[in-house]
Amino acid sequence: MSTTTDAITAAVLFGPGAVLGAAALISQRGAKTESAAVRQVLAESAAERAARAATTDTAPPDGGEPLPVPAVTEQPARLATIHQFPGASARRAA
Repeated sequence: MSTTTDAITAAVLFGPGAVLGAAALISQRGAKTESAAVRQVLAESAAERAARAATTDTAPPDGGEPLPVPAVTEQPARLATIHQFPGASARRAA
């Protein structure tokens, strides 16, 4: 093969990868600043929600009944007795 054929083959094989790689790198440049801005907005929103939840009561705005207080739940009763298989502590690979 000639040098020209090798150069054309290399351009066909590596050209699209180089172009797409450059485009991907360019698109990643602003990712850090965008993610920092998103984190800032999410932090502000979380702080606002926490402040609102700490100052409001459980009564709905239209004067209805408040939310029920969650009851303390006990451990659920077991439906069946659980038995350990003999030798369960010494597991061996098949």
